[in-house]
Amino acid sequence: MRFFASKRSALSGTALTSSAKSNHHLSRRNFGLAAAAAIATPTILKAHGSPRTTSTGTYDITVDRIRIDTGSFRKMGVGYNQSQIPTVLRFKEGEEVTINVTNNLRESTSIHWHGLILPFRQDGVPGISFNGIAPGETFTYRFPIVQAGTYWFHSHSGFQEPDGAYGAIVIEPKNGERYRADRDYVVQLADKHPHPGRRIMRNLKMMPDYYNRSQRTFQDLVNDTRQSSLKAALKERGMWGRMRMMPTDIEDVQGFTPLINGRSTAQNWTALFKPGEKIRLRLVNSSAMTYFDIRIPGLRMTVVQADGNDVKPVTVDELRIAVAETYDVIVEPREHKVYSIIAESMGRTALVRGTLTPKQGAAGAVPPLRAKPLLTMADMSGMMGGMGMGGHVMQNAHDMPGMNDMSDMSGMDHSNMAQSDQTPMQGMTRSGMSMQQGMADGEPFYAPGSGLTPKAYNGGRFLSYSDLRAARPRYRHRAPSRTIELRLTGNMERYIWSINGVKYDDADPIILNHGERIRIRFINETMMAHPMHLHGMWSILDTGKGAHDPIKHTVSVQPGTTTDIEVEVDAPGQWAFHCHLSYHADGGMFRKVVVKGRPA
Repeated sequence: MRFFASKRSALSGTALTSSAKSNHHLSRRNFGLAAAAAIATPTILKAHGSPRTTSTGTYDITVDRIRIDTGSFRKMGVGYNQSQIPTVLRFKEGEEVTINVTNNLRESTSIHWHGLILPFRQDGVPGISFNGIAPGETFTYRFPIVQAGTYWFHSHSGFQEPDGAYGAIVIEPKNGERYRADRDYVVQLADKHPHPGRRIMRNLKMMPDYYNRSQRTFQDLVNDTRQSSLKAALKERGMWGRMRMMPTDIEDVQGFTPLINGRSTAQNWTALFKPGEKIRLRLVNSSAMTYFDIRIPGLRMTVVQADGNDVKPVTVDELRIAVAETYDVIVEPREHKVYSIIAESMGRTALVRGTLTPKQGAAGAVPPLRAKPLLTMADMSGMMGGMGMGGHVMQNAHDMPGMNDMSDMSGMDHSNMAQSDQTPMQGMTRSGMSMQQGMADGEPFYAPGSGLTPKAYNGGRFLSYSDLRAARPRYRHRAPSRTIELRLTGNMERYIWSINGVKYDDADPIILNHGERIRIRFINETMMAHPMHLHGMWSILDTGKGAHDPIKHTVSVQPGTTTDIEVEVDAPGQWAFHCHLSYHADGGMFRKVVVKGRPA
């Protein structure tokens, strides 16, 4: 993305010349990667030879300009292996992989292996871990596979990811899956827009509500008056007006077509089953900006994995998947009938339907969009603590009923990427406090009274972060040595996003010491949810379960809330840390993390 250009490093990697293309073309034929065939089925890359019988595997990926057809519009974009259908890489835990990435674009590219634990020079972030892949070059990534689970990969250059450069990763556990299934499908979501990423960012900078198709109307005012009174309705309108915001500001970008595995609802991605089988669905949200609520009417989903890590099974009717997250769910269709896999945007502006069916050629039902949610003053509580948009200083949050109490933050340094050396009080973590505040709504990771608090389509159970419990601890549980406070900030009117009020280009790196355990406290002072992704190290989400807190690579922080994670600093080098909403990261909500020291 653009923010890397000003901080380009001199790091180098293994780059092959264009003479490697002859081997590349041979492997394309071997894997059947012709464009016509790729439209019909996903490209599944397995190693040359057999990774089951050898400790190494070699994979080939091309980065290409492609034509993307959603059924409702066509556009030029970026894809892998000449296809809009995402490539699926299948690895085996313990394998040593070699991945040759050939850049057929006229601009530099890169691939970041999202969620994989690997040496930092293989992480694929231009300006932080390497220089990128120049046009016509083949870059070779080499790293060991030290984990199992569902992950994904994408470009970290410009707006190539929202333009289509993404794929999935499935890693088979060394000793087999903890939770077995008869069939296994990747369900990779995306929000394909008719405008290219550069144009979208330019329009947002020019007019932040450029893509907001849910503007409030006079009829909405009439309806609000009927529910309360004209005076109350006008007062609320006035408050939103003073903040230069709207309660419909949930999705920055609307007008997109959602896709499952590169296919729209009209193109109908389909998965087969036999009644009585267990079906594993590997849900991956590769969207640029869109959170999705996922349900399969008539089937309950048992969540068995979050962000590649096994969790104690929890059965739900619906779940929300933030941008960049992955969830593995198991469903057990017992009837000989067709089921719809529904992914509906959190703002209720679009949905995509896939089909789970015992017979070829079937299509599941397409439900209507549910009523659009509206933000409330609870969602704006962080802004009202003094970080108002457009230069306004809002009423102090302490004086607002239902707002999060920020008084315990007074001892922390709010300066540019400040780091507190205070040890957190035992039993009084910030997230624990927020969880108790949120319990009134039954959802501890949303502000009490939030308009975004999810509810299942059938009145049943909606997955919460608090439902997630690690199947086994990854680290010895110990107290963090210090807390780093990161306020998620921004100026919507200028479409600037930042951390602690400072954009990436003006920020110093976060310095960590190898071997320490730290607590990171996210305080969301904006009206948007932010999926925060730390490269290279796990984020242990504080849900109050101690050693069994869920282990994630992406943590969504809701408006007006505070969320804590802990990190075992076990990966030397330098890493990216950012909001995974593409245009928020490009707008400045991004940091470089430098880990000093090395393993003993």
